[in-house]
Amino acid sequence: MKTARKLQVISAALLAAWGVVVWAPAGVAATTPLAETKPANAKSAVVNTVPGMPPVSDALNLYGDTVSDRLAVAVKDDLERVYVPNLRGNNVSVIDPNTLKVVDRFKVGRSPQHVVPSWDLRTLWVANNAERGNDGSLTPVDPRTGKPGKNVKVDDPYNMYFSPDGKSAIIVAEAHKRLDFRDPRTMEMQYSISVPQCGGINHADFSIDGRYAIFTCEFQGSVAKIDLVERKVLGYLKLEMPKTRFSDKPNNKTASKSEPPASEICTATKGMPQDIRISPDGKRFFVADMEADGLHIVDGETLKEVGFITTGVAAHGLYPSRDGKKLYVANRGSHKIHGPRNGPGSVTVIDFSTDKVIAQWPVPGGGSPDMGNVSADGKWLWLSGRFDDMVYRIDTSTGAMDKIAVGMEPHGLTLWPQPGRYSLGHTGNLR
Repeated sequence: MKTARKLQVISAALLAAWGVVVWAPAGVAATTPLAETKPANAKSAVVNTVPGMPPVSDALNLYGDTVSDRLAVAVKDDLERVYVPNLRGNNVSVIDPNTLKVVDRFKVGRSPQHVVPSWDLRTLWVANNAERGNDGSLTPVDPRTGKPGKNVKVDDPYNMYFSPDGKSAIIVAEAHKRLDFRDPRTMEMQYSISVPQCGGINHADFSIDGRYAIFTCEFQGSVAKIDLVERKVLGYLKLEMPKTRFSDKPNNKTASKSEPPASEICTATKGMPQDIRISPDGKRFFVADMEADGLHIVDGETLKEVGFITTGVAAHGLYPSRDGKKLYVANRGSHKIHGPRNGPGSVTVIDFSTDKVIAQWPVPGGGSPDMGNVSADGKWLWLSGRFDDMVYRIDTSTGAMDKIAVGMEPHGLTLWPQPGRYSLGHTGNLR
């Protein structure tokens, strides 16, 4: 087991990808690749979802309705734009993805964190959590015009999700360790769920049947499982840390795709989990960890950690490809919450069926890939460059990158429109 958990380097023959480790905690069998566990009739299997939730079209691939040709009729007249919330600028930069030019910028509330598509796809909400303040708000943006509306006062909206049945907006009140369920249109309070052992609650994903969600606890190195039907916390899981990780110190060699950053002993006693995404078959959750430099694999039903994949320095954002076969991992390049410019940031590509790294794309000259999403046609991965005041457009076939200067500390950008039937929130968690 100790050998399996040491940092390894994949040979240049595998697209010069950086190292990947897949391990299982003591006493737990290693995960079986999805390709080996798919029943022949899985696609036709019926998933018993919560009332009001749209049915699952394909039990093998819950991302099947977000492929490139599945744009909803409701979004056909929406502008093609990339909306970038600039955390320290208190504004949103708007990019035309066809010209790579900033075509607009508008003021929002204080400390905008994420731009979130609504469940019905008709509003983009800018979550302004007013860090260390009590003047949090949501700014609605009309995707047909790209223009903002009047701010709605909401307490501490660090992030925002929607219940799978569309009946509630879920405001992630990070500073209060609380989930506030509100009317998705008026934002009137419905009820709250306290999550007292989840310091830094921020990102989430939902089970295939909509009965529960798993939220990450950034400051406690754990995740929390929330019963959405009974409206209660089902349990917490402290994530295991690897023995080694990457060094986040600048290294000229990292400019080469064949040279990963140097490794170091992992002295962190707990992780710093960020984004989380469910596997296409709905069985496992992948949790990006900035301190561990990789993804924890968690069995959703049992809430047990069953594996780990090493990716790059400060694994942060997670985005499935349009065909549901790959997972793009944004590695932010620093273990610090406020990192330096030009760090060893990168993007890792993982094969969902094998849990293997199949490509590694360092940011030329260094950078800090954070949050974003995949374009509707699947050809581009758009990510904010958190510490570099940049946005990256990344070719998903080659890893080639374009850089676009935006405002101060860009965070959870979204590009619009995206394919899918409904949105579960964040920067475009559509199904």
